[in-house]
Amino acid sequence: MDKYPGQKSAVQHLYPAIDPFDQRMLDVGDGHKLYVEQCGNPSGIPVIVLHGGPGGGCSPAMRRYFDPDVYRVVLFDQRGCGRSTPHASVENNTTWHLVADIEKIRETLEIDRFIVFGGSWGATLSLVYGISHPERVRNLVLRGVFMMTQAELDWFYGGGAGQFWPETWARFESLIPEEERGDLVGAYHRRLFSGDLREEVRFARAWSSWENALASVYSNGHGGEAPAEYARAFARLENHYFVNAGFLDEDGWILKNAGKLRGIPGVIVQGRYDMICPPRRAWELSRAWPEGELRMIRNAGHALSEPGISAELVRVMDQISMLESLPNRHEY
Repeated sequence: MDKYPGQKSAVQHLYPAIDPFDQRMLDVGDGHKLYVEQCGNPSGIPVIVLHGGPGGGCSPAMRRYFDPDVYRVVLFDQRGCGRSTPHASVENNTTWHLVADIEKIRETLEIDRFIVFGGSWGATLSLVYGISHPERVRNLVLRGVFMMTQAELDWFYGGGAGQFWPETWARFESLIPEEERGDLVGAYHRRLFSGDLREEVRFARAWSSWENALASVYSNGHGGEAPAEYARAFARLENHYFVNAGFLDEDGWILKNAGKLRGIPGVIVQGRYDMICPPRRAWELSRAWPEGELRMIRNAGHALSEPGISAELVRVMDQISMLESLPNRHEY
């Protein structure tokens, strides 16, 4: 996102770059191996970072939202993306596989409870994990809330966001014949899984570009052209999850089960002008989860790298570390 004017100012809010003290490939079964790394203080407060997408992978910048003297930061690439293998695979790749993978990582690293930090799809996965294993979550820190509902998919792939970005939407839509445009997720699915690698890459780049173009409030409407390997994994995995409604039991599952988060403190950091995940979902979540404090960031969109969002997330993690330093707090 640094190509957009002003975006480099986000870096000033982050901690200095650090290297992992532990890197490994973790076999989670089903033919999948996950890239897992740990950074910061090996004896610190554990926090696990859940990246977006699905299919986005983690990046070195994600290590920098946490004081390395205080936090033991766990990052991993979810099934099929980043450095995890097999690359771009959707076999045995569902939300429930990912929830089990988080548990496998927690057990392998001998962590009792941790802070769960996730944005966009990472926020979705954080919520599903928290609902499924509330006893393992110390705090939830969410950004750009996506609750995997049909209404959200309709907004982004049915023309809602396109009302604000008609020229960008036209490029995304124009690759699909008119008779198929009533279901763009399905139309792209057929092409992303056609078996023709050149066609898959072409449509993967278009899919990725549409989302990237709307990620920042500084956007000029052009999402750029992602590297073929990254775009194919990102688009295939994301589309696979969306075609299958996130593998949740019913539409609105997260909000209907939000009561299971009761007792877990958390913060929701939301860009006021998020075109990918409009703020209404974050607001609805905050009403259903009283311990979830909504912090709306003005002049910010969806991207993790938005200056206001980066600053607030670092502030949240610093505030949590200060609370943890008080007497009689839980020892990890």
